[in-house]
Amino acid sequence: MAWRCSGRTNADLIKNMHTARIITTDRVDEAMTKVDRANYVMHKSEAYEDSPQSIGHGATISAPHMHAHAIEHLLDYLGPGKRVLDVGSGSGYLCAVFHHLVPGGVVVGIDHIPELVDWSKGNLIRDGLGSALHKGEIVTVTGDGRQGYTDLAKYDAIHVGAAAPTIPQELVDQLKSPGRMFIPVGTFAQQIMQVDKDENGKVTKKNLMGVMYVPLTDAERQRRGY
Repeated sequence: MAWRCSGRTNADLIKNMHTARIITTDRVDEAMTKVDRANYVMHKSEAYEDSPQSIGHGATISAPHMHAHAIEHLLDYLGPGKRVLDVGSGSGYLCAVFHHLVPGGVVVGIDHIPELVDWSKGNLIRDGLGSALHKGEIVTVTGDGRQGYTDLAKYDAIHVGAAAPTIPQELVDQLKSPGRMFIPVGTFAQQIMQVDKDENGKVTKKNLMGVMYVPLTDAERQRRGY
């Protein structure tokens, strides 16, 4: 049902994901309701389609149902004062949703395409989050997300929006204890993996679902179409 959740409005889209049991918690419903996807896509007429869409530079904004899955799986590590890293932050959409789930915390979005980082800032401002950027509650940076972002580490939750061949150790190192990462892993056959680090630093991994994401790669290869 995931791909059938498209709606005519943002509210329709979220309602359909709730009906399909992709969104299962009020917190996720409320946070996604506050963020209008139309501010984060290139073609406004397609904003509420439940499908990935190109945002240029070889990048995509993930399908809404995949964003919802990610937030639901990370939810236990999202709350007041928490710190989140979004790798491959692209349009800035998920940074906005995370912001509403970590009041008083910090959300870091990292992308290696500077044009997308600039565009994401404009998107966040259009969505009413200019003050969050100004206060440093949302931080957007240009860099290689495979290496994380050490300046504001460590993170309670890490979301990765592109598929890595293997889990980058730098990202595991930047997880708090406890902490959780949601990351697509693989090349031809990809799986979403949930990576948990417990209070003692022990790391466990769990396969959640098969997926098809664009690869987590360097900026030059991405611009060339991988």
